[in-house]
Amino acid sequence: MKKALKIFGIIILIIIALLIAIPFAFQSQITEIVKRYINQNLNAKVEFSDVGLSFIKSFPQARVSVSDLTITNFEPFKDETLATAKNIAFTMPIKELFKKADEEPIVVSSFKIDEALLTLKTDKFGNTNYDIVKSDSSETETSTEESASFSFSIEDYSIKNSALTYLDEASNMLIHLSEFNHSGNGTFSAETSEIDTKSETNISFTMDSINYLQNNAVTLDAVIGLDLEKNIYTFKDNIGFINKLPIEFDGSVQLLENGQQIDITFENPQASFKDFLAVMPKAYTENLDDIVTTGNFNVKGIVKGLSSDETIPNLDINITSNNASFKYPNLPKRVEQISINTSIKNTTGNVDDTYVDIKQLNFKIDEDVFKSSATLKNITKNMLVNAHIDGTLNLANISKVYPIEFDKTLSGILKGNINTSFDMNAVETNAYERIKSNGSVSISDFIFSSEDVINPIHISTANMSFSPETVSLNNFKAKTGESDINATGKITNLLGFLLSNNTLKGNFDINSNLFKVSDFMTEDESVSKENETTKEESLKIPAFLDCTINAKANTVVYDNLNLKEVSGTLVIKDQKATLKNVTSSLFDGSLAIIGNVSTQNKVPTFDVNLGIDGFDIAQSFNNMELLQNLAPVAKLFQGKLNSTINISGNLDDEFSPELSTVSGMALAELLTTKVNANKGELFNALESSLNFIDFDKLDLNDVKTQLEFANGGVNVKPFELKYEDIAITVSGSHKFDQTLSYNAVFNVPAKYLGSEVNRLIGQINSEETNNISIPVTANIGGSYTSPTVKTDLQSAVSNLTKQLVEIEKQKLVNTGKDKVKDLLGGILGNQNTKNTDSINETATEKTDSTKTIKDEIKNVLGGLLSKKKKDTNN
Repeated sequence: MKKALKIFGIIILIIIALLIAIPFAFQSQITEIVKRYINQNLNAKVEFSDVGLSFIKSFPQARVSVSDLTITNFEPFKDETLATAKNIAFTMPIKELFKKADEEPIVVSSFKIDEALLTLKTDKFGNTNYDIVKSDSSETETSTEESASFSFSIEDYSIKNSALTYLDEASNMLIHLSEFNHSGNGTFSAETSEIDTKSETNISFTMDSINYLQNNAVTLDAVIGLDLEKNIYTFKDNIGFINKLPIEFDGSVQLLENGQQIDITFENPQASFKDFLAVMPKAYTENLDDIVTTGNFNVKGIVKGLSSDETIPNLDINITSNNASFKYPNLPKRVEQISINTSIKNTTGNVDDTYVDIKQLNFKIDEDVFKSSATLKNITKNMLVNAHIDGTLNLANISKVYPIEFDKTLSGILKGNINTSFDMNAVETNAYERIKSNGSVSISDFIFSSEDVINPIHISTANMSFSPETVSLNNFKAKTGESDINATGKITNLLGFLLSNNTLKGNFDINSNLFKVSDFMTEDESVSKENETTKEESLKIPAFLDCTINAKANTVVYDNLNLKEVSGTLVIKDQKATLKNVTSSLFDGSLAIIGNVSTQNKVPTFDVNLGIDGFDIAQSFNNMELLQNLAPVAKLFQGKLNSTINISGNLDDEFSPELSTVSGMALAELLTTKVNANKGELFNALESSLNFIDFDKLDLNDVKTQLEFANGGVNVKPFELKYEDIAITVSGSHKFDQTLSYNAVFNVPAKYLGSEVNRLIGQINSEETNNISIPVTANIGGSYTSPTVKTDLQSAVSNLTKQLVEIEKQKLVNTGKDKVKDLLGGILGNQNTKNTDSINETATEKTDSTKTIKDEIKNVLGGLLSKKKKDTNN
């Protein structure tokens, strides 16, 4: 007995070893079979990472698996991925492995597909990316047999965790199935049989930019009868769900060479209005049983006819509801008197003849009644819309009757009576002659918020009347942030803005008491570095605006400026605001502006011309950063300023100029100006170095200068100042960081150099000394708050000494003709005279006189350099 058990155990181990080892022997054959089948049958590039064979996982059958399958198209969809699958597995009897793939078919009994992604596409020329099966007009009997290398005797199959997308560019249709799971079991080999299937997925459906379904859950449990001889598949004992709406199917689908012959009817079996709510997204139907409803809801449909490349089945789908109501348990209000009568029909089989007829869509909330009807034709191409809306809707009640959450409060009373007809192409291309609308709409106490505006807009009242070409804004009163607006005007493409994401075009006249520019800007978000998401807000001109605004405002706030009595024209287009003939009162003067501000790029820019007339210098330079940086010293003045400034550059996130980027030029004129009592560090430094100047008496009237600025700095062209009879020439440059590099040249008469110099001049006592002056240059550096002043006063006094010596020479020369000749002879050394004593005497007198003058000048210079206050009246 023990020996028998031992032998049995050895046999079992041998069998297990064979089951593990045999797949390696057949590995190359399996790979060869898969590659041969692909090459013989598919016109596409197919790649996979591995082909495996196992006798263990599906014993007593063999299991063949393909891992990481990718199918890539050839032209005209070159390099586009048609399908991927993480794993595909087939099971088959072990004996099938011993068949030759080119001699007899291999029978597959089951298959499983995991995590497949399939993208089906039809381009605008009618080409399909899924037509990849090879076909050849010269196909022989042998090739036909090879193309049938597999046959199926399937008992069960499954597709798990997969997704499918179908895109038709010609009709602009998109169908997307996500979280797709499907399984079936039965027998495919018999001529007639049944399979039991289970399917579930989330479906989204969009056509011509209109989203009809958004991630709606669909399930279907169905027994499908198979007639393989006639290729007929019949629905039996089935029920499906769209979200929680139950639908029963009856009918069949027959596969033909040119398409499918469909004959299906469906309806919802319960006929309760609760079924309608079940179509809504899952988030709002989780507690469907708790919702109180009355009335019925019927969905019935017939789909019958040939589905092919040229035709679709005829459609007759009807949705009706009469006098229904619903109320959510935790919400305060009820929707009642609901009437729905809608049909979807096609009687020709031509897809373009499909139309939707909404005969009635009515409801009532409190005392507000809303009625509407519409027809939608040619829905697969250029959809034609004819609609009528008449009713009142309190927007605040939407969240009180339906569990929808808004980012911000939505409120307001909407009243309308409108008839409109148009085609979508006309809306998108602004073909106003094909857009016919008439009626009126009014809004009161409406609050609108969007990511396109930084503050909610509260519209207290708005009245619009519709005509075929335009919408007239008869009255509009609104407030956003701290700004108020009263407006009238015309809008030329309201439907394009509402239905097709077009820009909002119009012309408006706007009046405002207070208008803050920052209240109308949007917030722009960007992603920071190193994968960390942060919110960087920058102001943006809304991209949806294309309008001309003639505006008047009592006060406009821009940055820290309060502009009064503002008027002008603002043109907004393509995220660019152009200012035309804008005037305002500012700093006790007036300001004129033309130019533009653009937020088209990531960094906003500006390019404007400013005309300044009669600005109060103290106010303007203390409150306007731009002027402070162009001429920081000017804020020490009192008086008036006239100027023209041409300036351009970048704006920061607060819409203020980035000083390092600005460039341009300015012409400035100072009127009736004087220096403030508090002279500041610069003038104090100058007075310390030049004690003959009293800057309180500086004449600044009618001073004109020209400035050029770029690269964070200002260059000042030479301009003239006066201090009594001292002419001053100033030029140089400074940076916006207030570092200074200036030269001030003072043309100083000699009499300002003190009493000693005046006595010296008195000794000379000649007309030449009356006009003696010396240039004194002050080099100004450092910064505006910590200036440095260096002068050439010492060298200037030395030059004065030379002038006085020269005058004294001329005075001695003029004492007599002979003395002049003798003096010249002695100086030049090229003449000998007989009157040597006279020459010596003259030379001695000259030397003594020169020495006296030099001594006097040294005394003067010493007094100046010791910075003692001199009496400038001598």
